[in-house]
Amino acid sequence: MDRHGKDAIAVDGLGQDPGFAPEPPKPGFDVIPMWVADMNFPTVPTITEAIIERAKHPAFGYFTPTDEYYDAIIGWQRDRNGIAGLTKEHIGYENGVLGGVISTLTSFAAPGDAVLLHSPTYIGFTHCIENNGYRIVHSPLKRDADGIWRMDFDDMDRRIKENNIHVAVFCSPHNPTGRVWERWEIERAMEVYKANDCVVISDEIWSDIILSGHQHIPTQSVSDDARDRTAAFYAPSKTFNLAGLVGSYHIIYSKYLRDRIVAKGSKPHYNDMNVLSMHALIGAYKPEGRVWCDDLRETITANVDYAYDYITSHFDGVTLAKPQGTYMLFLDCASWCERHGMTIGELEKRGWDVGVAWQDGTMFQWPDTIRMNLALPLSRVQEAMRRLSEYVFVD
Repeated sequence: MDRHGKDAIAVDGLGQDPGFAPEPPKPGFDVIPMWVADMNFPTVPTITEAIIERAKHPAFGYFTPTDEYYDAIIGWQRDRNGIAGLTKEHIGYENGVLGGVISTLTSFAAPGDAVLLHSPTYIGFTHCIENNGYRIVHSPLKRDADGIWRMDFDDMDRRIKENNIHVAVFCSPHNPTGRVWERWEIERAMEVYKANDCVVISDEIWSDIILSGHQHIPTQSVSDDARDRTAAFYAPSKTFNLAGLVGSYHIIYSKYLRDRIVAKGSKPHYNDMNVLSMHALIGAYKPEGRVWCDDLRETITANVDYAYDYITSHFDGVTLAKPQGTYMLFLDCASWCERHGMTIGELEKRGWDVGVAWQDGTMFQWPDTIRMNLALPLSRVQEAMRRLSEYVFVD
């Protein structure tokens, strides 16, 4: 799919935002977009059909979300995530998950307060939380003997207590590591948050992209207390490549939390839905969208299997945990860089020069790392690996 000239920063944004975007490749190399977290696949046709059908009517005035919109979300969450008892009143529109994060955060903490996050940390969390005057406290994830990223529950509890934290951000599945938390892990984390009276902001935007052999467990489903202390945020944007349409939603069961968060989000008068975004979600959550999502998960699983096997067998000194969800790899290049006397920036530039537009991982609060998007046709992933072998991970 050629995205040039179609409003895609993934290809047209190279070199436009130094420090964030990769640099354009040298002459002779085309771009393989493997950085910003959107996909290089056409979305499911029912989305474009729904948008076009609505756009045929030549009026786009004021509107309110329809029952069809809420029913689509309820049915999707019931059938995909096993969520029972979800009703219209629990669902609310959000102008992006990060907007919902800030509405929740500003409802229950004052600027200058500390907020707990796990590191590595999604760059969007870092920007939006710090831009609103809050202090981030990181609890680093640890890789166990099998290389799997794990939460350190004792460390979480200690940092919450030391910093008088009462709001925590939880990412499930985790970006950028690709961890899909098991039920017992979420239960333990929620026990820590409960013991310290923390409101939990749970970003579950990646919950549809779960790789073979794994299952997403909604944070709110692990206990009655988790249901009432958590504001969960979802969107079809990662699943169906709709980030440019903007349209997320919250699920909040507690009336107390919901009243405060909705009030905060509504007062700036910015948090209103786009009518085409509404129809895009309805189109996404149709039966065809469910089949498409299952096909996507198989495709991403195959890409991850290929890339993981290739990297671990060809690039000595590069380590990574095999993702269980998302379509991102998180490469630890510290040993390779040390062995070759090279900085992570120099290594990244080698990739950019030959069109492998991967992303600086240090902005995710972890040194000597690179984040790599695998939501491309397998042939492009294979070509990226060939270029890395021939031009990048060489002496």
